[in-house]
Amino acid sequence: MNAPSHLPAAVLWDMDGTIVDTEPLWIGGEYELAAQHDAVWTEEDALSLVGSDLREAAVYIKRRIGSDMEPEEITAWLGNKVAVGLREKQDWRPGAVELITALREAGVPQALVTMSYDYIAEPVVEILGFDAVVTGDAVTHGKPHPEPYLRAAELLGVQAADCVAIEDSRTGAASANAAGCHVVAVPHAVNVPEAPRRTIITSLTHLTVEDLGRLAAL
Repeated sequence: MNAPSHLPAAVLWDMDGTIVDTEPLWIGGEYELAAQHDAVWTEEDALSLVGSDLREAAVYIKRRIGSDMEPEEITAWLGNKVAVGLREKQDWRPGAVELITALREAGVPQALVTMSYDYIAEPVVEILGFDAVVTGDAVTHGKPHPEPYLRAAELLGVQAADCVAIEDSRTGAASANAAGCHVVAVPHAVNVPEAPRRTIITSLTHLTVEDLGRLAAL
């Protein structure tokens, strides 16, 4: 079904911190891994990685805590902890599930665009359903590179410039803007700076399908 002209061509969703609050799982795992290496891990360290490509984050963690683990091993260790926690409980962000449901009922295509790997995102995909899914292990360049959002638009058969992306981090917002999307930023763990084609809000709770259509036209 083609969406009416007053609606966005598609809505592209970040996952971690935007749809579901996984940041405590990621950050808790980072602190635990650092403790196992008798290394100091700070809030600044944790927040600097929010929204990042997991491979790049693992390189940073390895260097920061002085680990003998390879970056791939660090990614797998943290990813498995988050995947288990996410399958046990989904801490949905306010308004996210309701907006996803409203968009589906309006016939607007939706994609999940996350730097989490496929097996981590699986529970969310199973519960919510998306027309396309782009995960961190399916792209060559992660956020803030535009590739993830360009790939999502391609899979949906639309132009990224006609899409709205919903993000919670500066890294993700930069990725979506670089792809040409209008970004709705809902800061959670970190602040997101203002930028062209970017709307910053405090919650998704009162955001409507029509609101997204107006933003896509800006």
